[in-house]
Amino acid sequence: MKKKILAAVTALSMVITLAGCGQSATGSAETAETSSSMAADSESKAEENAESGTEEDAVLNMAYQYGLAYAPLTIAQVNGLIEKNYEEKTGGKLTVTWTQMSSGADINTGIASGSIDVGFMGIGPAVTGVTKGLGYKIFTGLSGQEHGLMSNDESIKSLSDLVGSDKQLALVNIGSIQHVILGMALAKNGYGAHDLDANLIAMKHPDGMTALETGNVAAHLTTNPYIYKEREESGLHELPEVSEIWTADRSFIVGVAAETLHDEKKEVYEALCEGISEAVEMINSDAEAAAAITAEFDGNTLEDEIKYIGLGSYDTKLKGVFETAKFMGENDFIDITPSSIDELVFDNVEGD
Repeated sequence: MKKKILAAVTALSMVITLAGCGQSATGSAETAETSSSMAADSESKAEENAESGTEEDAVLNMAYQYGLAYAPLTIAQVNGLIEKNYEEKTGGKLTVTWTQMSSGADINTGIASGSIDVGFMGIGPAVTGVTKGLGYKIFTGLSGQEHGLMSNDESIKSLSDLVGSDKQLALVNIGSIQHVILGMALAKNGYGAHDLDANLIAMKHPDGMTALETGNVAAHLTTNPYIYKEREESGLHELPEVSEIWTADRSFIVGVAAETLHDEKKEVYEALCEGISEAVEMINSDAEAAAAITAEFDGNTLEDEIKYIGLGSYDTKLKGVFETAKFMGENDFIDITPSSIDELVFDNVEGD
């Protein structure tokens, strides 16, 4: 009982803390409710298996977000790659649950509450979570994707036209990697990294694209496939500064795992790493076969899906994560600046 009370207090504390990083109180409450529901579902599933006599060695709760940057996860899910690797290692059964969430901040709240074991998110919230001591580290890279800043307002040609204005700019969340990328573009062009914070409105990628198309926001900072779709629309144009400083060569999405998973459930952790690695290998070796799996989930034609996958970069090795983390520390996105990549990652991770 004491453990349950402590867990509840800890989860509530982290929800309040992360709400201050850009989530509304309503969004935080919804995330807490989702996290509690996920934990209850896992407990219910375990009870059902016990009653039916089904042997289940472990449950792994996974969370991810929207876009082609997460394509390897769809492959891992559909092909049961993590479960397969666990069974090959142990002969036992691993149940993997997959939950799609709106932002890395939401995933951080779920991990803090103990309802999520593994999350995939941009570098921004991942570095934030590690340095805040949420109890996880990066266990793999996943993808690099181009970013761009689009507008529907002809009077907005560059960042200078947004700074000091009341025009709204949609991106995933305050503290997201898109927020950090915007800060990097601002800093490179002589502004403060937070000079557009008052203009920001949090929207998941597809909602941001819709808001831009309907004129509800003046600008949208987004990634694959939404940036490519927006570039094809005649009523929209691109501000150049973001795409100039962030390309698909840099790590964008990483996977984070709870330290308890890494330390106490080695077979599950190893199956996780191997399953993700196999999915990344498939997307790189046979993009057409990969697209045949992911197109249905992304709502794209097979032809478009193959094109979008080809425009991204998929790799378990990290590229430029530490450089991004240093920028975050130097520009007040995080309170503690890491002194090396080792502070952010588990020992199996390659790259920087």
